[in-house]
Amino acid sequence: MSQKASPRDTFRQIADALKTRINDDQEMVELPPVSELMERYAVSRGVVLRAFQALRRSGEAEPVPGGRWRVIRPGDAVDRRPLEERLAAIITDDRLEIGAPFPSASALATRFGVSRPTVTKALDKLEAAGVLASGGQGKVRTVRAVPNREERS
Repeated sequence: MSQKASPRDTFRQIADALKTRINDDQEMVELPPVSELMERYAVSRGVVLRAFQALRRSGEAEPVPGGRWRVIRPGDAVDRRPLEERLAAIITDDRLEIGAPFPSASALATRFGVSRPTVTKALDKLEAAGVLASGGQGKVRTVRAVPNREERS
């Protein structure tokens, strides 16, 4: 940052630098970590978070679980439904029958880009709703009921 910059405009300058970087690097899918930007620009966490919020307001980034920020590109389709709804959709999308084995928590974590405990919580919700049957620890979950569209919305 230049010496002439007003401290109040620092977050805008960081946001502008990130916008330029997003536009130049079409492969960029995630913003750099807050700690990296704090070190690079010698600013506080709050200043970096204000820059991220500026990018959010302009529709160029959004927060994702885990404190990270995702780059939003025009035309990108991002499924923002709760994870349990996306997991329930697997049953109909993959045409799973009642009694069919459901994918493991590890496979689902990889597929949706979330942690295994997050998937486990969503699977527990589906079990409580009667959509999945648990086989117990180490056992395969199976489909108990096929959800229809009204139940998922």
